[in-house]
Amino acid sequence: MIEIDNVLISDQVVEEQFVCDLAKCKGGCCEDGDAGAPLSHPEMDMLRDIYEKVEPYLTPEGREEIRKKGLYYFDKSFGWVTPTINGKMCAYGYRDSGGVIKCGIEQAFLDGKTKFRKPISCHLFPIKIKETKTYEMVNYEPRPSLCKPACSLGKKLKMPVYVFLKDALIRKYGTEFYAVLEQVAAAYFTEKES
Repeated sequence: MIEIDNVLISDQVVEEQFVCDLAKCKGGCCEDGDAGAPLSHPEMDMLRDIYEKVEPYLTPEGREEIRKKGLYYFDKSFGWVTPTINGKMCAYGYRDSGGVIKCGIEQAFLDGKTKFRKPISCHLFPIKIKETKTYEMVNYEPRPSLCKPACSLGKKLKMPVYVFLKDALIRKYGTEFYAVLEQVAAAYFTEKES
């Protein structure tokens, strides 16, 4: 376990290798789960502010689900989450011409319509964060079958999880935190080689 400030990071975040292989998984993490994407309170506020700009990127089914359930709802097991279409795909998702699920929130961001990229829980996947009274626990939790191609591609490219998720980790914790994580990882690999 790696501790930086009040954040406990699983060793797997440094040890394991991972690179999303969208051609194979088709963005399945956006529809495979027990609920929609977890949201923080600031993200809920952001969704309210930007929904009009995101709405054109959504499917008719997604817009209808949001109309019925709201921009987000409270799930007893997962807290505040995005709605899903028939308990499957996130209501903010759509399939591109290749059948890959993409995020309407992120597409609006990429098109310069908003400054909110997407929920941090999505950006950090396959890292999941659990909060306790004193720590944030940062765990590597790929889906066993769905993420198998990403684990294979990560090994092929020799890409550690923390490097693949650099932008997301910096977005969540800042550049100083990431610099410390890099130093810890470098020391870990040096120690492993000796």
